[in-house]
Amino acid sequence: MTTTEQLGLIVEPKEFFEWLQDADTSNLLIVDLSTDENYSRAHIEGAIYLPFKYLMAGQPPAPGKLPGKEQLQEVLSQLGLTPDTHVVTYDDEGGGWAGRLIWTLDVIGHTKYSYINGGIHAWLKDGLPVTNEIHKPTPTQYTVGELNLAPLASAEEIMESLGQENFQVWDARTPAEYSGEKVLAKRGGHMPGAINCEWINLMDHQNGLRIRDDADEYLQSLGFSRNQNIVAHCQSHHRSAFSYLVGKKLGYNVRAYDGSWSEWGNLDNTPIEV
Repeated sequence: MTTTEQLGLIVEPKEFFEWLQDADTSNLLIVDLSTDENYSRAHIEGAIYLPFKYLMAGQPPAPGKLPGKEQLQEVLSQLGLTPDTHVVTYDDEGGGWAGRLIWTLDVIGHTKYSYINGGIHAWLKDGLPVTNEIHKPTPTQYTVGELNLAPLASAEEIMESLGQENFQVWDARTPAEYSGEKVLAKRGGHMPGAINCEWINLMDHQNGLRIRDDADEYLQSLGFSRNQNIVAHCQSHHRSAFSYLVGKKLGYNVRAYDGSWSEWGNLDNTPIEV
């Protein structure tokens, strides 16, 4: 019988499906972060639906910030998480919301998780079975202890680090947002020295939105390296959660700024380039 210890950070759809055929699933939790409509239409058997909004504080001007401990405990308890649970997650967009869940698990110190590469798009492309039967979780009493702040960056930390050798900002937004052509806050533009790598550029759009095979080479061609301290952001730390996931997979030293541009672009004292 196979166990969850055999699952890595990134698991291919066929690999996971085959693993399920002879697996001990007693400590397994499959979490689907697709839209409600797409989950209702087709999802992996046994998957529990988690609305992505529950992973965000939801308070303006930076709604993407990490929720408080009380909210996290409520969400994770309703999800059925335990300290021994291995979470396997996916979504319907190539990894943004699934990455957000993995980042959240890192922050609370829960390190047992996997991402289904490409999510439901890759699963369907591989011809694997789906269901529309709703699977309800068994609630637990999960306790969030002391947070692991290592994956988290603040505006103050970024301002102190800008211009330092080996510090790099990864801007996962669109080129129009990066340039300031499209403004989604009080001020538009980008952080000084930030490298723009839009999140969708790391997906293989011909192969079910899997992480592209040459992601490492592509990132290095843009100027990223493993000896940098990287902070990823987008508008609300949704797109940059995929950047965080890919960076983690490739062994980059990457953190995430949950305030993202919705906070940075609405502050008066933050440096901005256009």
